[in-house]
Amino acid sequence: MEKDLSDYRKSYEKHELLLKDVPENPMELFQKWFYEVDKFFVEDETNAMTISTIGLDGYPKNRVVLLKRFTFEGFIFYTNYNSEKGKAIAKNPNVCLSFFWHGAERQVIIKGTTEKIAKNLSDGYFESRPRGSQLGAIVSNQSDVIKNRDVIEKKLLKLEKEFEGKEIPRPSSWGGYIVKPFEIEFWQGRPNRLHDRIRFILQQDYNWKIDRLSP
Repeated sequence: MEKDLSDYRKSYEKHELLLKDVPENPMELFQKWFYEVDKFFVEDETNAMTISTIGLDGYPKNRVVLLKRFTFEGFIFYTNYNSEKGKAIAKNPNVCLSFFWHGAERQVIIKGTTEKIAKNLSDGYFESRPRGSQLGAIVSNQSDVIKNRDVIEKKLLKLEKEFEGKEIPRPSSWGGYIVKPFEIEFWQGRPNRLHDRIRFILQQDYNWKIDRLSP
């Protein structure tokens, strides 16, 4: 199988990113971009982000997860702590996040260190989820090999009956992580492949060093 993709090209012409318009804290720029994409580019799933970890086998692995909250401290998402990504994070908490908003011709790349959030915060988010999602977190031993789909569907039916009319507790193996950034790069597509790239690096005094990178 072979397909030549050399003629796949797109000219990026929607926006620009100039140093004079950049705030001192990258989280302010992230918030601005996030809200702009969410408002004007509804075709994008704004909070979908790729997280890259180094697996126990030594290889990097990317997968898409959903950002559930961001603050000046970092980026929060939820998952199974015993999943492949959870085990990878336990061994090496350094990860990379990336957002690609094709409608806005924008990309954000974040290097950071991952920590579990407080149990009460995971409890609060778990309680806000639909019951089906709550049960799904219990049903799935994420990343484990299963014989077929019937295994998890039968388990779900059993749990639906078991918890009918009852509160569903958060499993201890499921909860949130926060990625605390130390480097954030903003990429804005521009014509002729002369893209705007602005990088923030956190310094020891907790201020951010800002540089423009060559495209």
